[in-house]
Amino acid sequence: MKLFKKIGTVISNIPLRLKIWMYFIVFTLIVFVLLWFFQIFFLENFYEGMKTRDVDETAQELVEAYDYMDSAKYDALLSAEAIANDLCIEVLDKYGRSMYSCGAVGDCMIHGRENSIYVYLQHIVQSSDNEIYYKLKNPRNNYDMLLYGALITSPTKPDAYILINTPLVPVGSTVSIIKRQLGIITVILLIIAFFVSLYVSKNIASPITRITKDAKTLAKGDFQTKFEGRGYLEVKQLADTLNYAERELSKVDTMQRDLIANISHDLRTPLTMLKAYAEMIRDLSGDNPKKRAEHLEIIINETDRLALLVNDILDLSKLESGKQKLSCTEFDIRGKLDEIIERFKGISEKMGYHIHFTPDAERMVCCDIVKIEQVIYNLINNAINYTGADKQIYVRQINKEDGVLIEIEDTGDGIEPDKIKLIFDKYYRSENHKREVVGTGLGLSIVKAVLKLHNFDYGVRSVLGKGSVFWFKINDSNSPDILKVNKKI
Repeated sequence: MKLFKKIGTVISNIPLRLKIWMYFIVFTLIVFVLLWFFQIFFLENFYEGMKTRDVDETAQELVEAYDYMDSAKYDALLSAEAIANDLCIEVLDKYGRSMYSCGAVGDCMIHGRENSIYVYLQHIVQSSDNEIYYKLKNPRNNYDMLLYGALITSPTKPDAYILINTPLVPVGSTVSIIKRQLGIITVILLIIAFFVSLYVSKNIASPITRITKDAKTLAKGDFQTKFEGRGYLEVKQLADTLNYAERELSKVDTMQRDLIANISHDLRTPLTMLKAYAEMIRDLSGDNPKKRAEHLEIIINETDRLALLVNDILDLSKLESGKQKLSCTEFDIRGKLDEIIERFKGISEKMGYHIHFTPDAERMVCCDIVKIEQVIYNLINNAINYTGADKQIYVRQINKEDGVLIEIEDTGDGIEPDKIKLIFDKYYRSENHKREVVGTGLGLSIVKAVLKLHNFDYGVRSVLGKGSVFWFKINDSNSPDILKVNKKI
């Protein structure tokens, strides 16, 4: 076993070009070995087998025709078969007297050899199946002869005998000629196979070698690498796949850099404020209860903001990795919207924001109540952060036949059409990004992940200068999408 493993290891380490060349040469050698083996060593056996089958088929046809053909037609049939197959044929009655005779062989073993014929007839009778096959040596020319004899049994005619004789032409001279031809052909084709295999192996291996080299460059972080798949379809498909992977890796690398930059920005601000106000308490307001309380309140708020940012990052990571599971329950979506908007009452009164809720009739929905609450909360946060100077936010519940449509509208600057498709990207930050009044800046990324996990539709409509409407649709509990979610859970 160890020897086989070592051999397998050695073979697996052979370059592809050399391996293809070796396979091609080995295949060519096997073809020639088989050709030599069968043409030289089995040619005589094949020839004798072929002649035996021909004689057997002819005898079967003549035996069947004996019962229904008249003499003239039967005699014509014998002549035709004898000439076509190089045979001597003799049909005798049950007393050994010749009834039909036809010869296409100059010197055979049945014509003019009455003593031998009676011996053959006796052997036929004594045979268990009334049939004989003999390979005989013709004493006159020293050629091998094939002799077939059989008893003809007929319900309308007395029993008769059929003898068929055909020469077995010596194949020795033929074998000698074939050997010389095969020797010349073998040398010529081996030379051709050598160069053809080199050419083929080079053309097959070169694209793969080139792609392997480019893949090593990509692995080092060069995302400008382009894979070329010239040659054949499989290599082209591999190159296309690697080019796609290169684009995705480049995108992920860019997004990771942006994420690190954005998170660093969001972490740096609260940390800086924490340090600054802690130093102020130490140096300035430590003995002033009012100032100290104000500074401590800021520290607490920034700490809460920092904790919220870390929690959002962890939640997003769980959702993206598929580790977060849904727990679907039925609840009234109108009541849940009322409850969430009530939570914003404090910040609305304190900072002058106005959240207008347009409810529809009570409607039971089936989904993960905690996750959908997080979606609604994040969308309202986003509207608060980006609404216009009038600080108006509109929340609408629209009941549909197949579900409930939730819309959250702001009156901000709107989103450019080419940026809408990026707005839910977890690494994207708009150019006119504001510091959040509430939230962490990862809200829309979490919205996207939760809604995709539910298989719910979502999107955004925006008009520059007038604001944006973020929406999602909670499917009815009997719809295919929600049934799919429940089945998955």
